[in-house]
Amino acid sequence: MSVHRAGYVALVGRPNVGKSSLLNALLGRKVSIVTPRPQTTRRRVMGVLNTYDAQLVFFDTPGLHGGGRRRLNRVMNESARSALADADVVLVVVDVRRLDDADRSVLAAARDSGRPVVIALNKIDLVRPRRAMLPRVEAVAALCPGAELVPVSARRRENTDQLVSVVTAALPECEALFPPEMVTDSDVPTQIAEIVREKLMLHLQDELPYGIAVHLERFDASEQGLVHAGAVIWVEQERHKAIVIGSQGRMLKTIGTAARRELEKLLERKVYLELWVKVRADWADDDAALREAGYLGQ
Repeated sequence: MSVHRAGYVALVGRPNVGKSSLLNALLGRKVSIVTPRPQTTRRRVMGVLNTYDAQLVFFDTPGLHGGGRRRLNRVMNESARSALADADVVLVVVDVRRLDDADRSVLAAARDSGRPVVIALNKIDLVRPRRAMLPRVEAVAALCPGAELVPVSARRRENTDQLVSVVTAALPECEALFPPEMVTDSDVPTQIAEIVREKLMLHLQDELPYGIAVHLERFDASEQGLVHAGAVIWVEQERHKAIVIGSQGRMLKTIGTAARRELEKLLERKVYLELWVKVRADWADDDAALREAGYLGQ
């Protein structure tokens, strides 16, 4: 009789190592937004992978980081650290090109969690020649003795099957925790807000204000074949509002169009999306605002 394994896997790492890209690659579909900017992920995102003998329930987490003094930074770090306590296996993601103090801190937290640890050495496709990454691999191994190391490329889905096998072997024997059709716990309103935020980050690039958030104020999917959504973009200063809107509203229109097109592919429905921008000073230090934006529990 074959053994079935199931459990929770916490994806942790410093910002910008590719945790969200790796989760999407493992699932074969997008459940977590991805941009080149650090701290894209602000909340815990669940993704469920079913194989013939296992169910892996991944938690993509905000990048563990120091130096952030705002309430939002603390909430993000608390979310990542709580995932360690909830996990059956800790999957640490490290950019194989660079190992810094933030990585060492994450590896120490994983090692001290008491959970089995697997380390995904990501972005191997960017290292040439491949043997150049060997000293980094040895350094990571020394920081977390006993952990399984798997070199991967999330972008090219290289070695992702091997990573799944290694993580599966560390999970407890257990029946499936969720129905086989479940892929994520993110509801449609959350997905809409996150995709709008992703497009803001991608299109504004260096002009993007840090203090920006998206809050869905209106959502109606009752009409067959059509979704109506209205989202407000919070900024902390009046000058940031002008940046987001752009000359004659062009930037906001571009962002809205890009978000709507992706949402229509994701939801397989026509989407009517309305965006507007409001100044909400110091929202990132306001618990009520953080709850509204979905970053803090009720």
